[in-house]
Amino acid sequence: MRVLDISEVVEQTGLRPSTLRYYEEIGLIKSIGRQGLRRQFAPQTLMQLSLITLGKSAGFSLDEIAGMFGEDGQPDLSREDLRTRADDLDKQIHDLTVLSKALRHVANCSAPSHIECPKFQKLLRVAKRPKKR
Repeated sequence: MRVLDISEVVEQTGLRPSTLRYYEEIGLIKSIGRQGLRRQFAPQTLMQLSLITLGKSAGFSLDEIAGMFGEDGQPDLSREDLRTRADDLDKQIHDLTVLSKALRHVANCSAPSHIECPKFQKLLRVAKRPKKR
């Protein structure tokens, strides 16, 4: 089996050594040994790190991501959790799109000031509402 030195993992992933050590400390990845003081990793660690990065981008916490790996370190993803997260992202995209359009309108509005723009007033009212969880 090919072994990857921590420097190779850093080079291939762009992650900092401290991040790799932290991920190992919290159990997201495991080193398979050391050569001197340098951690050594199995090639599957690169796939695990890609999944961690993807999970973080999708808004999963590190605790949630930890639950996505089986005992053997292989992905064990709940399809229902993935669907729920995709739905959450769709809602976030919708909300951000509405906000972006409103801001563009206000930026291009012919009203003398933002405060006089009816759409900006509506945006302020919406922003004051408590977020639904």
